[in-house]
Amino acid sequence: MIQDNMGLTVTIVFQASSANYGESLGNVAFLKKLTRGDGQQYSYISRQAIRYNIVQQLGEKEATLEAEGSGDKKVIQFAKDASIKDFSEIDFFGYMKTEKGTNSSIRSARVRLSNAISQEPYEGDTDFLTNMSLAQRIRKATGDNTIRNSIAQSEIQHSYHVYTLTIDLDQIGIDDNDGTNLDASEKNRRVAKLLDVIQYLYRDIRGRREDLKPLFIIGGVYDIKNPVFENAVKVKNAKIDIESIQSVLDDPRVEDNTNIGFVNGAFDNSQEIKNKLNAVTVAKFMTDLKKKVAEYYEGN
Repeated sequence: MIQDNMGLTVTIVFQASSANYGESLGNVAFLKKLTRGDGQQYSYISRQAIRYNIVQQLGEKEATLEAEGSGDKKVIQFAKDASIKDFSEIDFFGYMKTEKGTNSSIRSARVRLSNAISQEPYEGDTDFLTNMSLAQRIRKATGDNTIRNSIAQSEIQHSYHVYTLTIDLDQIGIDDNDGTNLDASEKNRRVAKLLDVIQYLYRDIRGRREDLKPLFIIGGVYDIKNPVFENAVKVKNAKIDIESIQSVLDDPRVEDNTNIGFVNGAFDNSQEIKNKLNAVTVAKFMTDLKKKVAEYYEGN
């Protein structure tokens, strides 16, 4: 398989609680949310937050940084000598390097993420928090009974979330700015490692470790670079919308290259997912996907 326009895309469903907050107002922390056409608000985890967790968990050297500019107008950016040869972070997610008096050096992302949007509307739930234990300890230690508890509130939600990852396989390891073209084995190693991270991705937030590993995953390697299932995977009443997915699979170019993995019992229609979509375990899905990636790079 020697093709120069190959992309990988997967759309993933996971279940998590309150995994991304925006700016607080006073002592109230607000979830990041957006409003859809149905008038409901849906919390989301931003693509930047997911990217941050991926880079954290890759176990690769993080790209070096520098502050360009002067005074209070300095901009933090990747170092001018940071190369994709050394850092998979900028190989995946790109860079922009600016220098006064010269044109910017830009390489766009070869790995792209969507926001992870909740599948159930936010209903206004909040968590009430105090530091009562610590306040009691310091009052006892100092004998100062004027010290009061601090209170705070946080918006909370537990929901299925859906996001999509796309990779330009034919562009990984290539940087036209400096003529870099890594060997195929290194390109394959990087993509396989990224998929390993996705398989067991998590997010640490406010004392919690939220599990972002896939409960449902659909995708494959295609000669088109569209995020094929981004708008087709939906969860309603704890059920995967199978009809929507089957509509996309009606195209043989998609169906022939698509696999589906899921965690049995994670959805109320698990048996239907298995029977109608021929779904396998997530572990088998990821193993098969990494084989397809390896075959692509071996042929190139």
